[in-house]
Amino acid sequence: MQLLLTVYYLVQLAADQVPLMEDLEQIFLRSWRESHLTEIRQYQQAPPQPFPPAPSAAAPVTSAQLPWLASLAASSCNDSVHVIECAYSLAEGLSEMFRLLVEGKLAKTNYVVIICACRSAAIDSCIAVTGKYQARILSESLLTPAEYQKEVNYELVTGKVDSLGAFFSTLCPEGDIDILLDKFHQENQGHISSSLTASSVTKAASLDVSGTPVCTSYHLEPHSIRPFQLAVAQKLLSHVCSIADSSTQNLDLGSFEKVDFLICIPPSEVTYQQTLFHVWHSGVLLELGLEKEHMTKQRVEQYVLKLDAEAQTKFKAFLQNSFQNPHTLFVLIHDHAHWDLVSSAVHNLYSQSDPSVGLVDRLLNCREVKEAPNIVTLHVTSFPYALQTQHTLISPYNEIHWPASCSNGVDLYHENKKYFGLSEFIESTLSGHSLPLLRYDSSFEAMVTALGKRFPRLHSAVIRTFVLVQHYAAALMAVSGLPQMKNYTSVETLEITQNLLNSPKQCPCGHGLMVLLRVPCSPLAAVAYERLAHVRARLALEEHFEIILGSPSSGVTVGKHFVKQLRMWQKIEDVEWRPQTYLELEGLPCILIFSGMDPHGESLPRSLRYCDLRLINSSCLVRTALEQELGLAAYFVSNEVPLEKGARNEALESDAEKLSSTDNEDEELGTEGSTLEKRSPMKRERSHSHDSASSSLSSKASGSALGGESSAQPTGLPQGEHARSPQPCGPTEEGRAPGEKQRPRASQGPPSAISRHSPGLTPQPDCSLKTSQRSVQVSVTSSCSQLSSSSGSSSSSVAPAAGTWVLQASQCSLTKACRQPPVVFLPKLVYDMVVSTDSSGLPKAASLLPSPSVMWASSFRPLLSKTMTSTEQSLYYRQWTVPRPSHMDYGNRAEGRVDGFHPRRLLLSGPPQIGKTGAYLQFLSVLSRMLVRLTEVDVYDEEEININLREESDWHYLQLSDPWPDLELFKKLPFDYIIHDPKYEDASLICSHYQSIKSEDRGMSRKPEDLYVRRQTARMRLSKYAAYNTYHHCEQCHQYMGFHPRYQLYESTLHAFAFSYSMLGEEIQLHFIIPKSKEHHFVFSQPGGQLESMRLPLVTDKSHEYIKSPTFTPTTGRHEHGLFNLYHAMDGASHLHVLVVKEYEMAIYKKYWPNHIMLVLPSIFNSAGVGAAHFLIKELSYHNLELERNRQEELGIKPQDIWPFIVISDDSCVMWNVVDVDSAGERSREFSWSERNVSLKHIMQHIEAAPNITHYALLGLRKWSSKTRASEVREPFSRCHVHNFIILNVDLTQNVQYNQNRFLCDDVDFNLRVHSAGLLLCRFNRFSVMKKQIVVGGHRSFHITSKVSDNSAAVVPAQYICAPDSKHTFLAAPAQLLLEKFLQHHSHHFFPLSLKNRDHPVLSVDCYLNLGSQISVCYVSSRPHSLNISCSDLLFSGLLLYLCDSFVGASFLKKFHFLKGATLCVICQDRSSLRQTVVRLELEDEWQFRLRDEFQTANAREDRPLFFLTGRHI
Repeated sequence: MQLLLTVYYLVQLAADQVPLMEDLEQIFLRSWRESHLTEIRQYQQAPPQPFPPAPSAAAPVTSAQLPWLASLAASSCNDSVHVIECAYSLAEGLSEMFRLLVEGKLAKTNYVVIICACRSAAIDSCIAVTGKYQARILSESLLTPAEYQKEVNYELVTGKVDSLGAFFSTLCPEGDIDILLDKFHQENQGHISSSLTASSVTKAASLDVSGTPVCTSYHLEPHSIRPFQLAVAQKLLSHVCSIADSSTQNLDLGSFEKVDFLICIPPSEVTYQQTLFHVWHSGVLLELGLEKEHMTKQRVEQYVLKLDAEAQTKFKAFLQNSFQNPHTLFVLIHDHAHWDLVSSAVHNLYSQSDPSVGLVDRLLNCREVKEAPNIVTLHVTSFPYALQTQHTLISPYNEIHWPASCSNGVDLYHENKKYFGLSEFIESTLSGHSLPLLRYDSSFEAMVTALGKRFPRLHSAVIRTFVLVQHYAAALMAVSGLPQMKNYTSVETLEITQNLLNSPKQCPCGHGLMVLLRVPCSPLAAVAYERLAHVRARLALEEHFEIILGSPSSGVTVGKHFVKQLRMWQKIEDVEWRPQTYLELEGLPCILIFSGMDPHGESLPRSLRYCDLRLINSSCLVRTALEQELGLAAYFVSNEVPLEKGARNEALESDAEKLSSTDNEDEELGTEGSTLEKRSPMKRERSHSHDSASSSLSSKASGSALGGESSAQPTGLPQGEHARSPQPCGPTEEGRAPGEKQRPRASQGPPSAISRHSPGLTPQPDCSLKTSQRSVQVSVTSSCSQLSSSSGSSSSSVAPAAGTWVLQASQCSLTKACRQPPVVFLPKLVYDMVVSTDSSGLPKAASLLPSPSVMWASSFRPLLSKTMTSTEQSLYYRQWTVPRPSHMDYGNRAEGRVDGFHPRRLLLSGPPQIGKTGAYLQFLSVLSRMLVRLTEVDVYDEEEININLREESDWHYLQLSDPWPDLELFKKLPFDYIIHDPKYEDASLICSHYQSIKSEDRGMSRKPEDLYVRRQTARMRLSKYAAYNTYHHCEQCHQYMGFHPRYQLYESTLHAFAFSYSMLGEEIQLHFIIPKSKEHHFVFSQPGGQLESMRLPLVTDKSHEYIKSPTFTPTTGRHEHGLFNLYHAMDGASHLHVLVVKEYEMAIYKKYWPNHIMLVLPSIFNSAGVGAAHFLIKELSYHNLELERNRQEELGIKPQDIWPFIVISDDSCVMWNVVDVDSAGERSREFSWSERNVSLKHIMQHIEAAPNITHYALLGLRKWSSKTRASEVREPFSRCHVHNFIILNVDLTQNVQYNQNRFLCDDVDFNLRVHSAGLLLCRFNRFSVMKKQIVVGGHRSFHITSKVSDNSAAVVPAQYICAPDSKHTFLAAPAQLLLEKFLQHHSHHFFPLSLKNRDHPVLSVDCYLNLGSQISVCYVSSRPHSLNISCSDLLFSGLLLYLCDSFVGASFLKKFHFLKGATLCVICQDRSSLRQTVVRLELEDEWQFRLRDEFQTANAREDRPLFFLTGRHI
């Protein structure tokens, strides 16, 4: 079956086609499917195949039937396949074949199938390729690149090619072409040079005099990042982050402070300079902080490594640098990563011949790179296939593919340019498009085939190169005034040459187009360069266009005249400047002969108009090589003019060019072709006939039909259509046959002059061509240059008006460059492969072997599909390809690991020339920014408020150099009632009799939603003593975070802990979650038994190894973002840290912080505020102090020696600072200070070591601000409010409680209670705490919403209260929160006299509630012996009684005096206690109440609303 299918396949191959192994493998797969159809039908639906259906015989084919069936199959192919049957062995058949060859009987046969069908043994068969063309192609494809170069070199050196040159010289009727050139040179030397020079001088002069920029099309693209590149950079960043976030600990981003990089590129000088240019202009070095503002090119060169013989030294320096800087993340970028994948083992065999073989493997895969924890390797390539094998080092999850430009027809990223790549080029060949951009040259192919038969021993690359160079030489001569040479070139080459020479004349500045001539073999490229340079010199065209020989090993060499032009165009003043990349040749008319077996990523300028790939190695039939060559033409076109606006627009634009290049310049070809083609008007529709006829001439016909005769009727074509078209400069319309002129040409079909109608175009062009050309009586008068209006005409006196008009209408060739990609010419063999598709629509080229360094894992593999995404293609290749033994990944799986992926290796793939370099440089920038962002934090940076209202007392703490407060001095300091913490900017001012009262307005209060947004922050770099959230994981933290070798991960136990509290009237049951690693901080009745207490140290302990005070951090909604990792803040010192969490959040906090002790609040506090947490922390701590005193008393320790302090810290405290003061003396006015970051351990141990510390009830720190003044830190201690981070003496404050109902300002309320109890509050002004801005959780986790679920309208504070028994919408929020929020925003409704009336504050008894910034309050305590300010001379504008207890009596209130009309607000838990309070306090004696003045919070009855009553003073 397989053999029969192979014969079918060979029969249907055309004469110019070559059998492909991939096709044969698909045949075998089909055969296998046929034979196993019933078995596989249930698993797989067989995809339709492009091969003829196999005979579906019921029984298998017998050995007797097979030769007969094969002969039958071959009978229809006109002898191209011959079947020989032999009885005993294949040798018999082979000798028969050789006999037939000798006798000349196989002249027309391309393939001989020999079948040996012995009855006893299995069937033997072999296939011999006897067709000269096929045999040549197949044998040449077996050569390696090195062998290919060697063979060509040998033919050049030994003079084998001389016979080819001699043959070419006989073609010209006038004799040798060189003789013709010399003759032309002598005849025209004086005239041409003088006229040309004169014209160019005039042009320059007119430019200089006018001084205006004449050409608007020429502009060098500014360096900018396109949306696509930004998206890819972000994708790369997210992949790096996912490596870091995985549990494998392969990358610790938190430990890196900066980014460094090295870009490795192939050894191409142009690519090297191009990469340097990109790095320089991207600004990445400045952004990464690697270089200063004025960097030199030598400095930039340190970051780009050319993989040549000298690379090893530079790479060793890179490795050394990475080893010495463990806190720098090094990104090793391997650009053009599909190049040189040779294993270093192969290098060991061939190291003498080529030291650069296997260099990539030796450097990038060395042990140091693989093991370095701070090196990430990024492979970047357009052709990733060789890195996607079964043995690859790159995980499929670490592949980043360039995103598609649109999804479901919608553009994903708005860009002003559209990428035009291989798929778009192929699309342009389909019918319905006006102009194919992929073409082949059939006349060139015909001549090559003919010469191949004549010179069978020459390599086809040599023949192709010599033919093409001959065509270019003839075309240059034809255009320069030797019209007879047009017969010795092809239409395509003539078109290229004319446009090359004409384009500079259409631009006032002389901008032209680039022609890329790809000659892979370097010796042949040198031959081509010498020959074309010689022809150019003989034709005196040295200053018209440049010829550049581009090879990987050398830089760009451009003549002085053209360097001068480039400098003028690019406004470069440096006289030493020379172009170093092809991009800098923008606008230069030139032929770039591009050599080297593989392109190495060189980018080409926008002025590239023709990409001549007719010489690419046809034997190089692998996907990477093909796509790499076609990638040279990849291009960005302007998005403003859509390419798909139907055929009309494009036909007009392109056809203006074609009209000129063929209908006029090649008039004899065009007209002759059209006469020959009159009979086939429909051939234009054939989609794959883009040979010399349809590609070069067909669209000219349609162009003429649309626009009329462009030269004869200038009005027919809008001026814009001539944008960037080389204009008519040949025989004019007058010379055309009259009949030709009138006939509408649209009906003629494609004029197929040379290709299809001269199949025998062998060395001697068809005579009929010449006769038909002569019959059209065309007068060839002059060359283009002589006819153009900008230069004088030597031999021609005819300068028709039509031609002049065309030039005036023309524009610079760069105008069109933005809108149309280059035209690509391919060898016919490659063209057929690229444009033919399989049944799914996938180009045949995509099914080829992906890379020469890999092989298929099996012939029985599914087909690639057009619908596959890049990711699916990658998975396909990973499953179905294996590296060859020479591939660097070959030994990867042999390392003993099933998962051989390297964790810090990524692969970025994207189409050629799409901007991958810009994307990865942008990635370096965003990665650096992210690392900086990881090491930076936004901290609140606000000035202290109410500084001008500070207590102006005679008493200041004047001993400026005291490290600790002196108790006796400190007791004499007055308490500063005023709040200075900027977070309370909207809070009510607290009045005291010390104030120098100023009645100015404190400014408008902010909207509640603006409060957070407008708070000022500063970005600070995290110091080594910072507190961290869950995203930080460095090696030092592993044990702290729970990665402890002694304990099983996350092992912890839940312990209940109960104590009674009389004020709540019930027993409080708390739960501790204690990890095994933290059990030593607690006392248990027995190991694993009942929790008894938390261990407390002694006051007398002096150890510096641990922190004595347990730290409690109440938190809600911040399991990820809360700063609970105090390992670095405590500088590794032992400490006890307890997270205080709500019951419903216990699980999530435990998940994120498995090694932290949790104190879980009872479920009744799930909706409570921070006051409840503070209250329980303090009560628990006092209860624990009692337990510890009892326990340690049994050990002989005095109760007063047990450490009574705890720390209550916010979950956003990130860093701590100390102020260093340098004062010349105690009272000196000279005072300088500086602030530095210190560990929390340093601050805690300093405070804990203070003498008489147990006499202080509350200690705190200043809140950091960059705006801190010297006056604020001059005094080391203040007696004032403390917030955020407090050290609380639970022993002294036993009888002072936090209010467990409070949500806001509970710390201010507690501070006032502590002070009024006669206790000391001390703030260490020389210590400060930085608070991080955290945008989630905390008090923002309380949302006030309507209880009615379908009501989604926002609730405003005015709706937080309502009249009792009303039909108001109830809210789903605690009553206390509604009360506090309402008073903060609307208390002026209750206290109208108090608004902006600081002289007459509101009297607030036993509590501080925030009444808003416009109202001042005066706090008094009703407790006996409490410290209160003297109120005898104060008249109050209001009275606030909040849940007052039995200490508040009628006699207490009678001490205070109120303004007439002052208002009262009494707040109670229910309506009955409200009435009882009014009666008990005898309020009706002095206050007047009305029924309508009773309110409640907007809660339903089951939510226990608060009630309040307002009244007016009589």
